[in-house]
Amino acid sequence: MWIRAILVVVLVCLLILHIWKLLSVSKKYPPGPSILESAAQIMRYGFRVHPDLLAKLAKTHGKIFTLWGGTQRLVILSGFEAIKEGLIKNSEIFSRRPVTPFFKVVAKEKGIVFSNGHTWKQQRKFGIVTMRRLGLGKKGVQNQIEDEALQLVEIFARTKGQPIDPSLPIVNSTTHVACALVFGDRYSSDDEKFCKLTEAIQYNAEFGGTLFHLMYEIFPWLMKQIPWPYKKSFAYVDVLLSHAKKEIEKHRVEPPMEEPQDFIDYYLFQIEKTKNDPTSTYDNENLVQCISDFLSAGTDTTAKTLQWALLLITTHPDIQEKVHKELDDAFGSSQIIGYQDRKKIPYTFALLHEVMRYKCIVLSGNPRMSLQDITILGTFIPKGSIIVPDIHSVLSDPKIWETPEKFNPSHFLDKDGKFVDREELLLFGAGARLCIGKDLAKMELITFFSNLLRAFTFKLPEGVKEVSTEPVLGFTLTPQPYKLCAIPRNSET
Repeated sequence: MWIRAILVVVLVCLLILHIWKLLSVSKKYPPGPSILESAAQIMRYGFRVHPDLLAKLAKTHGKIFTLWGGTQRLVILSGFEAIKEGLIKNSEIFSRRPVTPFFKVVAKEKGIVFSNGHTWKQQRKFGIVTMRRLGLGKKGVQNQIEDEALQLVEIFARTKGQPIDPSLPIVNSTTHVACALVFGDRYSSDDEKFCKLTEAIQYNAEFGGTLFHLMYEIFPWLMKQIPWPYKKSFAYVDVLLSHAKKEIEKHRVEPPMEEPQDFIDYYLFQIEKTKNDPTSTYDNENLVQCISDFLSAGTDTTAKTLQWALLLITTHPDIQEKVHKELDDAFGSSQIIGYQDRKKIPYTFALLHEVMRYKCIVLSGNPRMSLQDITILGTFIPKGSIIVPDIHSVLSDPKIWETPEKFNPSHFLDKDGKFVDREELLLFGAGARLCIGKDLAKMELITFFSNLLRAFTFKLPEGVKEVSTEPVLGFTLTPQPYKLCAIPRNSET
């Protein structure tokens, strides 16, 4: 018993010493709540960084403030001016990604999303160039998205106007596109490997930001001793990585006939091309992680945005009517609508951007780290600070948006009804870490959404007066489960 008592005393002393050290250097950081106040506030919001919490703290401490996340100090950039000054005007200084204990195990600082320095620059540049290459030609990405849109329309048509939960077919569609891009294959939705992939992607998207995830980030040494849900998350990561490795070997055995057809083809060619270059980071480990990055980042966010879009037009029949009129005026009943047609349907394109603003699926951008001391808007930020941009503060700012609390597609239209791309829509990030899948996501959204709306009128099931539009808080903001009815607009659907 006395040994346990001594151990407890030692641990308490070490914890007090650690907190004292943290507090001794906190004076260098921007103002903010104390470590105890931060913990109390986060507990009040269910261990989540809630938008109301950040708005309250920004009002008290200013547009740049420090929030304690466990034993980590997070420097929050609130408002467009602060975020633009930090992530765009000083992009290179904030280009580093802090690697937390959880993501260090998951990604091992490989690939694009969680790598840094020379590795990140090479992998990111290659990813951007390859995405452009895959968008060209007869079998480009756009053609695959259009084919997938027709499949999605067919799935909705089979319901014959009966209630359907749209989440699964939408997730399957976005995952099909990602698989075609990376592997060159379109799996059947019933394929066991495909089902495991979608299950893995969805679980990890929902696990991120939970209490168990945060506990691992704060106490990794303790969590490794406890069989909590993070182990299931690691198992699903292994599902993604294992599938990627099998596909890579398959591509090595069956090289492309004439020219590369997918991301793996291009990457294997790059490995061979640079095998004698001592500065090259093109290798099997980075390829595996790049595939995982594409599958994880390129499916969940797009799928959830489309789920929000269908929910919002169902609950706003007047807006849905305007979309129907625009689509009818611009296209025939059988023509497939693609990304290249977006200029013909400015209201529909604006509506999708408004969905991204109004139901921002990420409250804060992925964290960055300052590579040097810097002063922004008169506030000093020391080297090594973890920077978190408060995206929601920009997308809900009444100084920027005419009616920030309302769903209003006119936010992205000029006085002549033409689409206006707003730099304040920071959903895809900004600066050096701008999401390389931004254009792909927009291609999918406009193609899927416009073809569904041309074919159907979406209504709530009979007897359902209203549905909740409050999100389920997590790493991304998900609509609460809902069903709708896809009523065919003509006999050809």
